[in-house]
Amino acid sequence: VQLQASGGGLVQAGGSLRLSCAASGLTFSRYAVGWFRQAPRKEREFVAAISRLGAITESADSVKGRFTISRDNAKNSVYLQMNSLKPEDTAVYYCAAKMTPVPTTNNYDYWGQGTQVTVSS
Repeated sequence: VQLQASGGGLVQAGGSLRLSCAASGLTFSRYAVGWFRQAPRKEREFVAAISRLGAITESADSVKGRFTISRDNAKNSVYLQMNSLKPEDTAVYYCAAKMTPVPTTNNYDYWGQGTQVTVSS
């Protein structure tokens, strides 16, 4: 199983980025997918998650109204659209998959490598 996160970069505060997570080696539509982030010297934290068929999403309060998670099972991919970015969104962002129908905030089965997001003030 491989999860490949991409799309990170450097952006000014108020800007946007779209992260992608491409999965292989698993029956993607059986898995809920989540995004997490870890800033320097901080614990990893939940950002958003989406159910296996995309009907249900969940997100952290800190990103509600700014970040949107979506998926395309035909492309084995999940996306995180990040708008109105703030310096405190700076972190390494990871995607993860769990064999469960609904989004969840923990106990994921598989993790991808991270992609760096840096928001300058």
